[in-house]
Amino acid sequence: MVSPQRMPSLVALRCFEAAARLESFSRAADELHLTHGAISRAVRAVEQELGAPLFERRNRRVFLNAAGRLLFDGVHAGLAQMARAAEAVRRQVADRPLLLSCEPTLLMRWLIPRWGDFQARHPQYTVHLVAGGGTVEWGRGIDLAIRRNDFDWGRNVHVQPLCAERMGPVCQPDRLEQFFASKADGSLELRGGAALLHSRTRPGAWADWWQTASLQRPMQVGQAQTAGALVLEHFYLSLQAAAAGLGVAIGPQLLVQDDIAAGRLVAPLGFVPDGSQYCLLAPQVWVAGSLQQLLADWIAQQMKY
Repeated sequence: MVSPQRMPSLVALRCFEAAARLESFSRAADELHLTHGAISRAVRAVEQELGAPLFERRNRRVFLNAAGRLLFDGVHAGLAQMARAAEAVRRQVADRPLLLSCEPTLLMRWLIPRWGDFQARHPQYTVHLVAGGGTVEWGRGIDLAIRRNDFDWGRNVHVQPLCAERMGPVCQPDRLEQFFASKADGSLELRGGAALLHSRTRPGAWADWWQTASLQRPMQVGQAQTAGALVLEHFYLSLQAAAAGLGVAIGPQLLVQDDIAAGRLVAPLGFVPDGSQYCLLAPQVWVAGSLQQLLADWIAQQMKY
């Protein structure tokens, strides 16, 4: 067996195979989008590497000699096998569903309600949605991930910013007067005795909002340990509790905009940016025109306030 160090280059062998199959250097050049001279040099390099002529040249045509026929049979079969393997990989990649990881609350309250639009636009593709937060385990087959930039996601990650996180108090419309009072200028403010809803997954949400909104926090509100305060395990549960009239929750605009549009929640004080943002992450830059690119563009469009 010829050692890999003494094998002619694959490029040169490909030129040889085309010239032998077509019995013409010119037609081989056309097929491979090269010049006649490039084909001639490649064939000459193979002959020099093997130490034997491979063609007989007669009347401006080339014909394989015995050594050339022996080499052609092996190279042609090898290239055909490589082509079949490459096509099998393409089919495998095309058939494998794309995995999109998304923070659970965002997945449940924002992405799933909009997913039908993506499916209607691109019915030929299969995408699996998985809930996940924090560090992305790229080794588990995840192709894209939506995360807030509130943790270190490491190096060598492709990042596309999507939109800023905007936060504000939300409550059931029927409880507006119970939890908010009118000021002299007609604007609203949170009542001191309002029942605030807290979550263990974002324990500092209220404190962060008071600071971001540049408002003075009344001593009797904004503390999870306050008597009668309702503390829920997950952030989305606090939003559900607010819609049920149990109190006032801090809600991201992105996650409550559908409830506000449907009349299930109101945001009396509006929303303010909290300094974080949602980003789309990938282990490498996606290829133009790929499913990753289509999905990235769709997500970015949907996330516009």
